[in-house]
Amino acid sequence: MAVFESTLVLLAIAVVLLQLSRRLGAPYPSMLALAGACVAALPFAPSIQIDPRLALALFIPPALLDSAYDIAPRELRRIWPPLAGLVLIAVVLTTAAVAWAAVALRGLPLAAAITLGAVVAPPDAAAAAAVLSQFRLPRRILTILQGESLLNDAVALLIFGAAVSAAAPMRAPVAGSALLLAVAVPGGILAGIVLARIYLRVTPWVAGTLSASIVQFVATFGAWLLAERLRISPIMTVVVFAMTIARDSPALQRPGDRIHSHAIWEAVVFVLNVLAFLLMGLQARGIVARVDRDELWRELGFAGIVLAIVILVRLVWSQLYAALIRWMRRAFPGLSPSFRSPAKSAVIVISWCGMRGLITLATAFALPEGFPGRDVIVLSAFAVVLGTLVLQGLTLKPLIRWLKLEPDTSLEEELSVARAAMVDAALAALRDETGPAADIVREEYAAQRRVALDLASPQGETEHDRLRLKAIAAERQALAGCRRDGRIDEDVFHRLEEELDFSEVDAGAPGDFELLNT
Repeated sequence: MAVFESTLVLLAIAVVLLQLSRRLGAPYPSMLALAGACVAALPFAPSIQIDPRLALALFIPPALLDSAYDIAPRELRRIWPPLAGLVLIAVVLTTAAVAWAAVALRGLPLAAAITLGAVVAPPDAAAAAAVLSQFRLPRRILTILQGESLLNDAVALLIFGAAVSAAAPMRAPVAGSALLLAVAVPGGILAGIVLARIYLRVTPWVAGTLSASIVQFVATFGAWLLAERLRISPIMTVVVFAMTIARDSPALQRPGDRIHSHAIWEAVVFVLNVLAFLLMGLQARGIVARVDRDELWRELGFAGIVLAIVILVRLVWSQLYAALIRWMRRAFPGLSPSFRSPAKSAVIVISWCGMRGLITLATAFALPEGFPGRDVIVLSAFAVVLGTLVLQGLTLKPLIRWLKLEPDTSLEEELSVARAAMVDAALAALRDETGPAADIVREEYAAQRRVALDLASPQGETEHDRLRLKAIAAERQALAGCRRDGRIDEDVFHRLEEELDFSEVDAGAPGDFELLNT
């Protein structure tokens, strides 16, 4: 009961701070990091422990699913050169640099030092997305950051699993070791595909029911747990599982189920983020309480060094990569378009979007008690998360404004083209229909087509949509009046309210009805 009460109190504190971040226009992960630091400073803060194996199984699968569901393999192929640079080289360089510092300055065993490097290596796109969504930046930047966040997580978690297995083979929270990766990775890919196929066969049976949400939770967490039992990579299993269902489920899923599912998973991932930051604050508080003052300053100094390494490695490598691509374009003029020379402003933005978040916190939680240098790793992980989210997260918006990046209208242009294609298909389907109703529907679609094809002024929300929303607002007032006057019962009110909700979602601009993160 005490754990439940403490969790509720922590969530209530988070709500207050998140509303403050909304007022200040700050990215919500930065405020969560500050909330964790505030909780760590409270003398009456509760002591909450979480099982290391539970930490990975609870926090990581939803985060991986959320990231993998929103990006397609086709998109990854288009931007594979910068992704390879950030995912493979940047992660390895960061891990190696931090590991060297941990061995040289802190005397950690090599496996524990590599574990620390893997913990702090993967960036989290959530904080960057919270800021970047306020600007019309080139979509390539956003896609690179999304893909990097997903694949960096996978690479860093694989290194983490191998290092933890080497340092504490009997208590490793991730199945397998470096010697088993050759089997674990392809095994995880195959398992992800098979489980996704099974899931896609099952979902039509529960479509339109609340059981569909339960099936989603069971499939996501079950994929992770099953992969652990089979001693294959749970990371690759969940990533491939998510990508497969994201590609194939739209044709099988009902619209209502899709809206319901997106809302649930947004809320789940958000709550887990809140809990992770606050629990990390409590763990850091316990570490601070255990060490004496002199030792504490030594640990904090080392954590600051790790933070500096993490930021500098990304900055330096981003500039080296850009220079390498520019040289390759000059040396090999016929190079593939994938090797696009990055703009200097884009390189600066990407290099500054290295904030750490949920994956770093979850892997730090997953270290078992007695793990070599666990306190150093946990404290350093918290310092890196807090430092990057506050330093980079709060300065990213001023940086973008200072760079004066050209706004990108490609999203609106593609929306207009797709809208026109959809309306053409609808009109073709109604071509042989006759009668007054068919004429009215055709006229509605023809009006949409005239607005959608105005490519000289592409827009996410058309004039047709604006007028529909105005009419729907009037309908809502009329419906509320009928309910208030007692002319309709509650069941009629809620049925018509649901119809208006779906009509409003259909008429709104993309993103208008996404849940805010605060």
